[in-house]
Amino acid sequence: MEKSKTIEYTIKNHVAWITLNRPEKKNAINRTMRKEIQEAYTDVKFNDEVWATVITANGDVFCSGKDLLEKLPEDDGEVMSNDELYLFLRHIYKPVICAINGPCLAQGGGFALNSDIVIMSENSSIGWPQVKRGISSVSGPVLLAQSIPWTQAMSYLMRAKFIPAKECFRFGIANEIVPLEELSDTAERWAKEILSNAPAAVCAVKEAARRGEHLPFVDRMFLARDIANKVLHTEDSKEGILAFKEKREPKWKGK
Repeated sequence: MEKSKTIEYTIKNHVAWITLNRPEKKNAINRTMRKEIQEAYTDVKFNDEVWATVITANGDVFCSGKDLLEKLPEDDGEVMSNDELYLFLRHIYKPVICAINGPCLAQGGGFALNSDIVIMSENSSIGWPQVKRGISSVSGPVLLAQSIPWTQAMSYLMRAKFIPAKECFRFGIANEIVPLEELSDTAERWAKEILSNAPAAVCAVKEAARRGEHLPFVDRMFLARDIANKVLHTEDSKEGILAFKEKREPKWKGK
C-alpha cells in the first residue's frame, strides 16, 4: 500500500492492524478513507502473511460514521461504497477483531457487527444517530436488528440512543470490556490466542459459518464437510496431527 492519509496499516507477527486515523474529524469516513480501507481489506484478504486483523482507531471516537459534510465527486466506480465495504469485510475468511476505543456510530457499527470478535473500552458505545439527521441507516436495520432482540434494537435505532459497552456485552455483541489503556493489549491477546491454532483451520471455520449462514441445514452441513476436507490436505493439518502424536506444540506455516 502507498502511504495512507486517513488510516494506519501495519503487519506484525501475521496480524494486520488497520487503525482509523482521522481523529480531528472523529474518524468520519470520507472517500479517501473508504479507498484506503478498501486497499487494506484487499491486502488482508489476499496476503498470505496476514493470518488475522485488528481494526481500531486513534483519538477519542472510534468512528462517527459517514462524513456528512464531504462534497463527493462523481462516482467513478473505483472506490467501494460503505455498503460494499460491509460485504467485503464480511467475506474475508480470516479472523477479524474490532477494538473499539470510543463511540462507534452509524457506518462504524458496520465495522463492529461484521467482525468476529469485538473488544470495547469501558467508555465506548455503539449507536446509529441517523434519524436525528432525517436519514435512515443500512447497518442498523441490517446488522443490529439481527444481532439483538427486535424490541431492543428498535428502541435504540428509533430513538437514536447509543448502546453502552456493558449493554453490548449483555446483548452478546461484545466479547470483552476493558479499560481504555488495556484495549490494544487485549486485542493482541485475542489475536495470539486465535493464532495459536492452525490458520487454515481457523479460516475454514469462519468460511463454513459465513457461507452456510442462510442455507438449509443439510446444505450447510455438506458445505462445512467439503471445506473441512480441504483443510485435511494442508501442511498445517499434517503438522497438527504429528505434533499431537509427538506431544509437542505445533509449528504453523499457514499452508
